[in-house]
Amino acid sequence: MFAPEGKLLRAGEKCQRVELAHSLEELAEQGPGALYNGTVGEKLVEDVRQGGGILTKEDLRNYKVEITDAIFANVMNYTIYGMPPPSTGTLGLALVMNILDSYGSANAAKGDLRMHRLIEASKHMFAERMNLGDPDFVNVTKYVSEMLSVSYAKQIQEKIVDNTTFPASYYMYRWSQLRDHGTSHFCVVDADRNAVSMTTTVNFPFGAGVLSPSTGILINNGMGDFSAPTEISPDMLPPAPANFIRPNKRPLSSMAPLIITKDNQLAGVIGGSGGMKIIPAVAQVFLNHFDSGMQPLAAVQHPRIYHKLIPNVVSYENLTCINGDHIELAEETKVFLGDKGHQLQPMSGGAVVQFVVQTLQEPIDTGRKFGEDPNIFRGKLTAVSDPRKDGKSAAL
Repeated sequence: MFAPEGKLLRAGEKCQRVELAHSLEELAEQGPGALYNGTVGEKLVEDVRQGGGILTKEDLRNYKVEITDAIFANVMNYTIYGMPPPSTGTLGLALVMNILDSYGSANAAKGDLRMHRLIEASKHMFAERMNLGDPDFVNVTKYVSEMLSVSYAKQIQEKIVDNTTFPASYYMYRWSQLRDHGTSHFCVVDADRNAVSMTTTVNFPFGAGVLSPSTGILINNGMGDFSAPTEISPDMLPPAPANFIRPNKRPLSSMAPLIITKDNQLAGVIGGSGGMKIIPAVAQVFLNHFDSGMQPLAAVQHPRIYHKLIPNVVSYENLTCINGDHIELAEETKVFLGDKGHQLQPMSGGAVVQFVVQTLQEPIDTGRKFGEDPNIFRGKLTAVSDPRKDGKSAAL
């Protein structure tokens, strides 16, 4: 595809995806049936089986998209709406925000101390999230309730000490963490303030590294997001039973597509890509704008830190974007965190966050006088695409 006859294509040269173009034309003309019960699906199944896979036509015909209600949480005087399990982004963000909010001080999530508290809250959150799984297969009601609970967040906050950090065992983890990857995200807001926050993934950068030759479709490796019963992690932790592989089951994910409201008006749309880094990245952008008052672009560009609980290391951004902008955690912040006992290491690539914000102070004059719903508040929209991935915001 990208190296015809073994020679890598260069900028400006054409990459032709003829088979994929034909598949997309069939989908455009026939709708989803072309894949789930049509010729595109038949070709895909044949290619997968020739490659040693076990996909069948019945698998495609029987597949159903699960449409569920969003879950919501009230955090820092805003309401966030997002995906329920097996996605963990909404619950993870809610738990971290409620932990920080439980300090009861306007300065609790400010400055370098915020970074320390955010790291500690994130470590507790990552320990909790591995109890989750597909609710069609496991009962996760208790854990969902805990992660949304203000009182539970307060209990965790009381375990956080401002002058030190702890070994990983302190955070009561039981299961090995997933090593999910990849994802793409976009946010859309229209003139009537309808909003979409959408995350998709093939997991690794090129999915499973397998291309269906007759359809041009890249095969994902999303199955890798399940916990395998026989897999023992390098830290010798057992895999999480709630996320074991089962037929028709959906794996745990870090996706965090969110819609944010205040007083029933749209305040923002946010989401990210980057596997396990998504939740910490979205949390930091949320805090930067909605708590610290940074402008949307500054909130997204601000240097971030990440922690996965295992290994017990803080990764901080030290990277140069495609546009030449350099993003690196401030030296004084590194020293501050080091003095707390955190082990730090630089990273050349973090998560990527997309962000749309609506100002709620004053409505704007849209120029649309006829047929306009007076109940819809239309504030100024600002869209930011993360420079870490060289994305561009657009308006029509």
